[in-house]
Amino acid sequence: MSYPIWMWGTFAAVVLVLLVLDLGVLNKKDHEIGVKESLKLSAFYISAGLLFGGWVWYQLGPAAGMDYLTGFLVEKSLSMDNVFVISLIFTYFAVPRVYQHRVLFWGILGAIVMRGLMIGLGAALIHQFMWVLYLFGAFLVITGVKMLFMKDDETDVASNPMIGWLKRHFRFTEQLSGKQFFVKQADPKNPARQLWWATPLFLALVMVEVTDLIFAVDSVPAIFAITTDTFIVFTSNIFAILGLRALYFALAAMVHRFHYLKYALAVVLVFIGVKIFLVNLAIKIPSPMSLGVTFGLLAAGVLYSLWKTRGEPIPETTEG
Repeated sequence: MSYPIWMWGTFAAVVLVLLVLDLGVLNKKDHEIGVKESLKLSAFYISAGLLFGGWVWYQLGPAAGMDYLTGFLVEKSLSMDNVFVISLIFTYFAVPRVYQHRVLFWGILGAIVMRGLMIGLGAALIHQFMWVLYLFGAFLVITGVKMLFMKDDETDVASNPMIGWLKRHFRFTEQLSGKQFFVKQADPKNPARQLWWATPLFLALVMVEVTDLIFAVDSVPAIFAITTDTFIVFTSNIFAILGLRALYFALAAMVHRFHYLKYALAVVLVFIGVKIFLVNLAIKIPSPMSLGVTFGLLAAGVLYSLWKTRGEPIPETTEG
């Protein structure tokens, strides 16, 4: 479905303003973002995403508005697992909290580009071959079932082959150099010669990008299973990940409190995947019901997690 250029322009302008406001005004100087500040930022980004959803509802109608909200909700929930893995990455590379926002900001810029490319590719494939939707549906069902039985300790940053490959092919310093991603240092073989070296902060950035790419493999098929409208797919996805930085600082220290959310999210992915096959049987689940089921499952997962983990101690996080 094609939309006038001004709608895409409005979306791009809003995203640009949010990015400039984030880096150029609110976080112009590197500083440690506390929980209180991050909660305010997270509420701001969620409000911005919901307000844009209200605009979509007004411009395109209730069905499009509910599809946007469903996609936004699913993507936000998938971000919870993303927060957990990013926390492990920062801990492994001993990135001080004062520099974590810088890594996440550039990570989100890269994520926007990657999501745009993946959504564009997915839309082109679906336009040419509608059966690709059934592949997405089967993938979501399989992913959901795997999530139900996946162990919590399966994420090991140290054993990630990407880190070993990067260290074998590029020069990395042993220590951080403040907020710098690259620094000039002497060549060990020729001290008079200065070479560019990447820092562990850049390696952390690469791993954050790789993590987002892995999670995008789940989230992009999920949103296409909700709607094939490229405008809804892209805008809901981008607005959801824009607030990932604020979400990280708000939840990194208490992500363990949402342990059981992944099971609710697994059921949501299975539900969304099955929806595609039901259409082939002339059974179409209305957008309001789809949004209600998604919201109900995720809310139940959050509330049960908070109840089940009440009183548990907060694990230590990287402070620098």
